[in-house]
Amino acid sequence: MNSEQIVFFLVTGCVFFIIGLSKGGLGGALGALATPILALILPTDQVIGLLLPFLIVADMFALALHWRKWNRRMVLILLPGAVVGISIGTLLITNSPTGFLRLVLGVIVLIFAVYKLLERSLFKRLVYRPRTWHGVLAGTVSGFSSSLAHTGGPPVSIYLLLQDVTPRVFIATSVLFFAVINLIKVPYYFYAGLFHVDLLTRALWLLPLLPAGVWVGRWAAARVSKESFDMIILIVLILSALLLIFT
Repeated sequence: MNSEQIVFFLVTGCVFFIIGLSKGGLGGALGALATPILALILPTDQVIGLLLPFLIVADMFALALHWRKWNRRMVLILLPGAVVGISIGTLLITNSPTGFLRLVLGVIVLIFAVYKLLERSLFKRLVYRPRTWHGVLAGTVSGFSSSLAHTGGPPVSIYLLLQDVTPRVFIATSVLFFAVINLIKVPYYFYAGLFHVDLLTRALWLLPLLPAGVWVGRWAAARVSKESFDMIILIVLILSALLLIFT
């Protein structure tokens, strides 16, 4: 095994464990780390194609944890826009060079980090009147950013928080929405040629790290200071985004 393969297994193993942690209960900004970290060692188009099948596996564990606690109506409002966003994102992927995709990924991750930093103050000042088209818009933006970077969380989080749902319904509805759109992305990614069998085969050995991460995430969720943990993750996110943009 050469040094390149060792780096691939170490970084990919860490990313799979991070995905598991985020699905297990340490969500927040943690899940957004997966794509930018892996994009530091692989081309962006290969990264998003590699991660999708394993995200779908992780979704199955998350769905089991939150089974039928979601608000199905809100998911149905979000999905039409998500399909539009995924279509636009896939079109961009198939017509853009790798360097541009890397830049777009860095910008999306940076926007995500800034949103997480301003999230609390944003909702304190906002006066909101619910409209159905808000969900369609949130789904569109989420589908677009998810197709490019697997980081579609902020638009959906904003929409669900503004609907004043309980924390359990918020988490479960997010889990169901992203499980569905990850499945929707599969034929789009096939069309774009983003799945690389050699990479998927190499990464398959690391699959047990996903359920291990889910278990550890569920255990740690009740024991870790959420504010301190999210701040550390945000710092890492910002550094990763800057590396993607400027290197």
